[in-house]
Amino acid sequence: MDNLKLIFSKLGIGIALIVMIIGMSFASDAFLSAHNILNILLQVSVICIIAVGMTYVILTGGIDLSVGSIVALSAVCLGLFTHLGLKWLGDEVSDFAVLAVVLIAILGSVLVGALCGYINGIIIVYGKVTSFIATLGMMGIARGLALTISDGKTIYNFPDALRFFGNGRIPISDSFSIPIPVIIAILVVLVSFYVLTQTIFGRQIYALGGNREAVRLSGVNVEKLEVKTYVINGALAAVGAVILVGRLNAAQPIAGTGYELDAIAATVIGGTSLMGGFGSVIGTSIGALIMGVLQNGLTLLDVTSYLQRLIIGVVIILAVFFDQLRRGKVSIGQLKRIFFRE
Repeated sequence: MDNLKLIFSKLGIGIALIVMIIGMSFASDAFLSAHNILNILLQVSVICIIAVGMTYVILTGGIDLSVGSIVALSAVCLGLFTHLGLKWLGDEVSDFAVLAVVLIAILGSVLVGALCGYINGIIIVYGKVTSFIATLGMMGIARGLALTISDGKTIYNFPDALRFFGNGRIPISDSFSIPIPVIIAILVVLVSFYVLTQTIFGRQIYALGGNREAVRLSGVNVEKLEVKTYVINGALAAVGAVILVGRLNAAQPIAGTGYELDAIAATVIGGTSLMGGFGSVIGTSIGALIMGVLQNGLTLLDVTSYLQRLIIGVVIILAVFFDQLRRGKVSIGQLKRIFFRE
């Protein structure tokens, strides 16, 4: 029985994804087409990247409600930095100069996201404000800044070098290519998996979520460690913004609305405990895929967007419920006594 529980805790989310894919393939003939599979991967790439950043934070027992607004602020800053750089260069410029401007603008955008995360971390750790309240405040600040500096207007028309990050593809064969956003998402997942499982920093993050006081007594600066997780989260939100701007060829101050909830949902569905100390970025990426498969499959089945949100909400609640079962906070026996009282 214990071995079965261990296998379920490790592989349950992957099995759930496979079952869902099989079910959707029977429900719709178009689901398993190469075009549709790539479309799903493309659609979940941004949320997957943001959710990986969220995983760092949730592993410590925190939460970040500001990532959607950080996406908007980073996107607007990317748009402004790019246009300012191109304006400074003048009309006749080389492709290399344009690429340099784009890369500098991307770096500046990521730094903006990291700065927002840093401010979150400082307020939470040193200001002793709960992560929920602190990041709720940053949600309003970042969104307000995005609307203010853009004058509430969308910034359009970016060079091909920037659009490449959202619409570019790497050809694998004459008839098959992989979208750049998917490659970026895979790289983010793999690097984060290595950091969290193979480095001292990663092991300290898990330990911080499991037993903060024990980590402190072992000589680790828990305050600095926790701030770093929010910085990483903010930076990855900005990476998501880069892809979004490239894909849409537009930097919108209203971008990222609701992304914080999608990121939290993907993380929780992927098996990361909201209490901290347990989870993985592989699970988070599978959680993002489950959301993508569910939304795509329901769309192919002509299920309304309103009902889709309801179904995804039920899935999130079930994911949290199974986490509580795994942690022993609730038992099957307790549920029987509640629902089957004599």
